[in-house]
Amino acid sequence: MSREETLRRQIVEYAHRLHRRGWVANHDGNISAILSEDRLLCTPTAVSKGDIRPEMLIVVDPENKVVQGTRRAFSELQLHRAAYRARPEIGCVMHSHAPTATGFAVANQSLGHPFMAEPVVSLGTEIPMVPFYPPKDPALDRAIADGLSKADVLMLANHGVLTVGADLEQAFLRMELVEHLAKIALVAKQLGGAVPLSSDVVAKLSKRQRPSSSRDPSLKATPQKSPKSITSPDISKVVEEALRRNL
Repeated sequence: MSREETLRRQIVEYAHRLHRRGWVANHDGNISAILSEDRLLCTPTAVSKGDIRPEMLIVVDPENKVVQGTRRAFSELQLHRAAYRARPEIGCVMHSHAPTATGFAVANQSLGHPFMAEPVVSLGTEIPMVPFYPPKDPALDRAIADGLSKADVLMLANHGVLTVGADLEQAFLRMELVEHLAKIALVAKQLGGAVPLSSDVVAKLSKRQRPSSSRDPSLKATPQKSPKSITSPDISKVVEEALRRNL
């Protein structure tokens, strides 16, 4: 099986997962992945993610013109292109309307200061809220680039959630984590608010931040230097050590 065939099957699999989880409805959401140095393999517009099949996917050129496939490109490709330009190691971009996280986004409320250790390592020290901009506004590109310099997940005000990854599994797991985190934050709000981690703990965790694998080297991108991998026991030691000093 060729790389493109494998990538088509993977995009379909994760599009179906988004739909099964209830993170997209109707024609919501989109997925793209780097196919070659200047082309993206994408889900098309006007198709439910639950009905996507490999032959429905489209290939777009750098101007987002469809060069392979019979369906139309989705209108939010600007978000994806901005992400790829911002971080050369990104291999795919995923956008959804995961209900709880999107609830925070449409209320223009961030998840706030970190209140759990694992998401700091997996996502970043904050989950930026990107302001709402009209389509094709160049300010949106700058806001996406700024947000992705801090995290691998973005809350899009009045819109939804955007995640990036070296591969589709990584982008999907980040989407899963931010939606889970939003559910916890919502429950905590009902109980008076989450108690944030101390700045010292966050600083220590940020030094051991998430590993970021580079995408397929055959695509000739120049990946960013990957930080050292961290295992779950390492996280626990960092947290325990920091908490002992703060008690």
